[in-house]
Amino acid sequence: MYAIKNIDDLTVGDRVSIAKTITEADGAMYIAASGDFGPVHVDEGYAGTTRFGQRLAPGILVAGVCTSVLTAELVGTVGVSIRDCFWFTGAVPYGDTIIFDIWIAAIDLENRTVDWAASARNQDGIEVLKAEATLKFPRKKVVS
Repeated sequence: MYAIKNIDDLTVGDRVSIAKTITEADGAMYIAASGDFGPVHVDEGYAGTTRFGQRLAPGILVAGVCTSVLTAELVGTVGVSIRDCFWFTGAVPYGDTIIFDIWIAAIDLENRTVDWAASARNQDGIEVLKAEATLKFPRKKVVS
């Protein structure tokens, strides 16, 4: 269930961490929905010839998991994204378990914005994603 939180319910430093295994099914659903049929994602023969040696999950799929954790677990669903920056710092083969660590970096009550940041690491502790983004919250408090 998604939380309804307002900007005044949040505090700089609030954080959440979760782990998710990125599966072949996750990749197939993302690829089907987005049309991202890049051969490194879908063609084992091709992917085997790359420096990765195997198929990889689309990076933006991993970033999407990061943002879903943000809304489901940390800030709720009231704020809307107005800026997203992702750095894909490592490869994510299907089957890797990614630990997402997401935190509130800044709150600007006057402008009703929340800056958040994230780091995602695989099961070996290697960082695979960094993120910084801004959410905009509505003027009126949402009544739940």
